[in-house]
Amino acid sequence: MTMATTTIRIDIATLPDHLDRSRPSVVAEVVEAALRDGGIKADCSDLFSHLKIDLPTAQLAAASAVLVDLQLI
Repeated sequence: MTMATTTIRIDIATLPDHLDRSRPSVVAEVVEAALRDGGIKADCSDLFSHLKIDLPTAQLAAASAVLVDLQLI
């Protein structure tokens, strides 16, 4: 059985001021660590203009709560 996944994309230009837009790879690491601390298995990477977060769809609600705490959504 294949697990359903969801991809969230966040435009780097819209990152809040407390995150360093000039270092998107570091921001991706911070986001991935926060999700992991929240018990969410996610892979976060920076692509040229946005952060890409891949996670199991079953954990989407929990991930959304973490992203709200980080002021990303």
